[in-house]
Amino acid sequence: MSRDLFLEERRRQVLAKVKDAGRVSVAELSQEFGVSEVTIRLDLQALAERNLILRTHGGAVLADTNALEGALAFRQQQQVQEKVRIGQAGAAMVADGDAIALDSSSTALAVAMHLKNHRHLTIVTNSLAIGHEMLDAPGVNLVMSGGRLRREMASLVGIDSFDTLRKFNLQIGFFGAHGITVEDGLTDVSAEEAEVKQRLISMCRKVVAVLDATKWGRVGLISFVPIERVDTVITDRHVPAEQIDQVRMLGKDILLV
Repeated sequence: MSRDLFLEERRRQVLAKVKDAGRVSVAELSQEFGVSEVTIRLDLQALAERNLILRTHGGAVLADTNALEGALAFRQQQQVQEKVRIGQAGAAMVADGDAIALDSSSTALAVAMHLKNHRHLTIVTNSLAIGHEMLDAPGVNLVMSGGRLRREMASLVGIDSFDTLRKFNLQIGFFGAHGITVEDGLTDVSAEEAEVKQRLISMCRKVVAVLDATKWGRVGLISFVPIERVDTVITDRHVPAEQIDQVRMLGKDILLV
């Protein structure tokens, strides 16, 4: 892994810690990540400059309401070209007249951006970002899940909101993840997002994982779908061959873009 990739990965994990705890200290992060306090201060400063956190004396806290929306924006800035190609490949699997699910991941948003010219397409999603993207897509019937706003991901969570959607039969669903392994399937760091993904998956005949190479071999807090339930994985060409082979041996389609 290059120095720049390692740096960005650590900063993503630091941001996740701040989101989970609400407040962190430089000393705690230094010990947890095994780097100097100077390095952690630089990480926190970089995240603060992106409006993702607020610096405090000796640490950091979550940013205010408006800045919290930056977490999704931060993800959108990572592996941009890979996500564009993954989005194009995913959209190519969708036909006019289909009914599909899209989760709140930045990679599912990349799929959505290539669906705006489809006709008689129904999209069920919990993503406000996708909802906003479809405002000028007259051929798309957008169904929002409802629920409580999770500002950092511009998403709606709370499985009770899905009660009215139980009878939806969706041809295909596209799901991003924090990580993918053969043992743990697709995982996420948020229990609330994982619950929403599980409910969406239960409506789908076909499940497609959309994720870039950085997600392979990683394991998040919550498994939301076993690899056996995934039909196709769309990813980029930087994934190690042995990891691709492990999934292919289970009879899964892998689309490298």
